[in-house]
This record gives sequence, structure tokens and C-alpha cells, in this order.
Amino acid sequence: MSKPRRNTPLLPLDNALFAIKQRKPVPYEFVLDAIAPLSPNTRSMFGCLAVYVEDKIVLILRDKRDDTEDNGVWLATTEEHHQSLRREFPNMRSIRLLRKQVTGWQVLPADAQDFEEAALRACDLVLARDARIGKVPGARRASGSGGKKEAKSPKRAKAPKRAAKDRAR
Repeated sequence: MSKPRRNTPLLPLDNALFAIKQRKPVPYEFVLDAIAPLSPNTRSMFGCLAVYVEDKIVLILRDKRDDTEDNGVWLATTEEHHQSLRREFPNMRSIRLLRKQVTGWQVLPADAQDFEEAALRACDLVLARDARIGKVPGARRASGSGGKKEAKSPKRAKAPKRAAKDRAR
């Protein structure tokens, strides 16, 4: 008489194939809580969390263990608004990671003494739909030559290739 077989799994349960990828915790979650009335959407971007309100990207939340210099709340803005925003956010600066002197993206650094206060003030501006914060992704400003770039015509789908016997006709 044979022994009954045990129901043992073929692969151990800790096998990498069965591992469930854990989502990273949301950095500075209080920011999302503050703008919750606008029903923001988030997307992962460059290992950070991009925050959208309707069709505009308004913020990026960055909290990385390595290369911490630009951790904090990134504001989507343009250079023309830097001076007025800097009056409200004295610790705001361009993102150094982008290796440019001045960038459209500005950061409220997480290591600043007034970080939470400044981040919540930025949330107030987002809630008020302040035009200085937010960009529609893909939208380009007019080029420096003064003229606007012409809009590209939409790409047309290619017609399927005809079979050899159809071409012979």
C-alpha cells in the first residue's frame, strides 16, 4: 500500500515570481490631503509622484534616500512666475538635479525649516487655481524667435499592405 502524498507546492511561496510588488509610500501625503477637494490624480514619474489636477501637472512629490538634495515638493511653474512665487516662498529654488541655473520646475526643499508650512501654502494656491502653478504636459510656449510653432497635423494610420495577388491586378 502506497503512502498518501502531501499537497506540497511545487515552488516555495517566497519565490520571486509570486512576490507582490509593494507600492512605495506616498511622500508628503499631507499635500494630497490638502488638495483632496480637487480630486487630484497621481502618476509615477522619474521615481517620484506627479500630482495632476484635471489636465495640469501641478506638483511632484520627491523623497529619495540617495541624492536627497532636491527632495521636497516641486512646483510646476514657468520662469516668469519665479519672482512673485519667491516672495511667498523664500526658500524656493530651481531644481539642481536638472543641472541648469534656472528651471521652470521649482522646489520647496524638504530640509527647509518652513517646509510643511510652505508646502501647505502651495496647496492653497493650487486650490485657488493660481495661474502661477500648473502646466499642461506637452504644451509648449512660443519659441524665442517670436513666432508660434505650427501645430503638427495628426498622424494618419497607414493603409494595410495589399497582398501580392491584389497588386498583380
